[in-house]
Amino acid sequence: MSARKHLTIATLRRDGSPRISGTEIEFADNEMKIGSMAGAVKAQDLFRDARVAIHGPTADPPQDKPDDWSGEAKVAGKAVAQNSGNDSHAFTIDVEEAVITSVAGDKLVIESWTRSRGYRKIERS
Repeated sequence: MSARKHLTIATLRRDGSPRISGTEIEFADNEMKIGSMAGAVKAQDLFRDARVAIHGPTADPPQDKPDDWSGEAKVAGKAVAQNSGNDSHAFTIDVEEAVITSVAGDKLVIESWTRSRGYRKIERS
């Protein structure tokens, strides 16, 4: 999730349809945190419905080595407002699910964690 500065966040609009926005995350005090400018639609969405998904940056594998993919990371959970001011909002992400997808040799490796199920690893050929 911290391989690059910019990530993608999905929130829910008032009508329930998804909204995709750019975001940056910070890991501090064992928490995942995001910020938003005051009045941003992303923040308005989160105040109305705290459900959120964040997708980490990905990179294409080298063209001559398609199996050399570094993978991707995703988290889902709820955004908990921590601080709101005139110029910004701060949220902590209460992570409910985390998924890391990567390639190992000829296998797709999916590592996932949920609060209820714990850790699981699946490999697909």
